[in-house]
Amino acid sequence: MHPGRSARSHLLALAATHGIGRARVQEVLELTGIEAVAGKRVGTFSMGMGQRLGLAAALLGDPQTVMLDEPINGLDPDGIVWVRHFLRSLAAEGRTVFLSSHLMSEMAQTADHLIVIGRGRLIADAPMADVLAGVGTTRVSVKTPDADRLAAALSGPGVTVTSVARDELEITGLDAEAIAVAARDRGVLLHELATHTASLEEAYLSLTDTALDYAAVPAATR
Repeated sequence: MHPGRSARSHLLALAATHGIGRARVQEVLELTGIEAVAGKRVGTFSMGMGQRLGLAAALLGDPQTVMLDEPINGLDPDGIVWVRHFLRSLAAEGRTVFLSSHLMSEMAQTADHLIVIGRGRLIADAPMADVLAGVGTTRVSVKTPDADRLAAALSGPGVTVTSVARDELEITGLDAEAIAVAARDRGVLLHELATHTASLEEAYLSLTDTALDYAAVPAATR
């Protein structure tokens, strides 16, 4: 983007080289929320506005497939939320959105399908939920004033019940639905019931453990 050009002039130049009409330029300016600053020079834009202009340029040809590399890098919280919702709205229209990023927490909130590549090899290609389910153990935390009685009711083959606080249990081997049913059948009051799966960051580190180009050496202890 030439810093001396306005956002509109930048998009008009791109549109002209691709046989795209001026009307589409106006559409993408409105779509990405930069119509009000379309006459300003790109060199005065913040990083967030520059990202929006980049998205506008990518959408000029009304593509069915959009490929973006680190689109939220350097953005403030408002910009991150806007990009996340914008990309999901594109996907909801039936488009395919490829998003390359190292920000695991953001990918967990944005992506439906995960592809992981390490050292040129495909490591994972599956729905996000399947990747998370395949890494680590799913745990269910329960808060109840009758923890001892619930623990006794849930104990059995393949089930581990751990007391983590006075009125709190951590359970593996049963899902939240089964625990809720058991509590109901025995008249146990539940204050909280939450399922905890591995985070995307944990899943990523587990998947790429043997595919790192540069592995850090633990600092020596003194």
